[in-house]
Amino acid sequence: MLLLEGRRFWFVGIGGAGMSALAVVTRDWGAEVAGWDRVRTPYLESLAGLDIEVSPEPPTPPPGWEPIVSTAFSERVDGRLRGDLLAELVGLRRSIVVAGAHGKTTTAAMIAFCLDRLGLDPTFLIGGQVPQLGGNARAGEGWLVAEGDESDRSLELLRPVIGVLTNVDLDHHSTFASHTEVEELFARWLGGCELAMRGDELAPANVELAVPGEHNRRNAAAALAALELAGVERADAEAAISGFRGVGRRLERRGQAGGVMVYDDYAHHPTEISATIAATREVHAGAHVLVVFQPHLYSRTRHLAADLAEALSEADGAWVTGIYGAREAPIDGVTGKLVVNALAQRRPGMPIGWAPELEDAAMMVARRARAGDVVLTIGAGDVDRAAGIILSALEG
Repeated sequence: MLLLEGRRFWFVGIGGAGMSALAVVTRDWGAEVAGWDRVRTPYLESLAGLDIEVSPEPPTPPPGWEPIVSTAFSERVDGRLRGDLLAELVGLRRSIVVAGAHGKTTTAAMIAFCLDRLGLDPTFLIGGQVPQLGGNARAGEGWLVAEGDESDRSLELLRPVIGVLTNVDLDHHSTFASHTEVEELFARWLGGCELAMRGDELAPANVELAVPGEHNRRNAAAALAALELAGVERADAEAAISGFRGVGRRLERRGQAGGVMVYDDYAHHPTEISATIAATREVHAGAHVLVVFQPHLYSRTRHLAADLAEALSEADGAWVTGIYGAREAPIDGVTGKLVVNALAQRRPGMPIGWAPELEDAAMMVARRARAGDVVLTIGAGDVDRAAGIILSALEG
């Protein structure tokens, strides 16, 4: 059944994780799909073989097409926002939506993976690449699994059958004034779901997982509870989830050179950084852990510089780059140096580096790393580029 036959969507910012997922699903549901983005992203590779035209020209929607606009471009182009279209899709199928400050991508991916492995043919829209599922999106005939975004409050538009809240934290300082305000939004949203559950009220899952870390055991607990609400037998779900091997940029192994292991991770909030470092030590007990960290957003860095430093102090060395501003304009006096200064106060004598350019930070940690060390490249921007630079330098 082609649920969107006759519709024509033009995506502004189609190369993003959320927008590319919408493009895949709406196309498979019968719509004509095209779009624009200012940069090439890994998600565009997934669209290349689907006959989805991506224009390099300025973002001007063709006449007669419905423009769907990423929040990153909402001030430049008029149209429906991403969350509005996602809400439409959620309303077309039995849906499970995962929200929360941390872990929602992995939790949603775990749910979709289990449904897929159990032959239940899910539709899914995930905020990261899931290699075992062939990408970040697919249209199936079963449950629809998606993430809800609180950063622009579009979460409140989503009315799924099952709502999953992983946890609550203040992560988007340009949107929320306090932790209480975030909690209130999540509570209102859960109240509008037919079935609702909170992962932060569950004990970590006591099952064997292929992904390390306490945070992933908590993600698995939320996923298993959601699957039970969807009618999946617990034993079947536990057997399936044990084969889940993770999402791209979530402690993703990028390679080894000179006896140094290099991983990349999307962590950008202090809670996530701490979890990533702890999971790394769980896998590589006794190894020196060196971090290249790229702060994400000026507002977040201004408010959380001390907390970011606290999290980074759990490593054995840290090199901080300039801020990846994404949708935000620079703020006077706010740079990655704020994190460096706070870290120097927190851990005097700890190997620390400050390099505004990502390439310089990568080379600094490559020169410091020794056989047996583990290097983490961490952040929500383009810090994943650093892994290749580090590996090349270590091989040389």
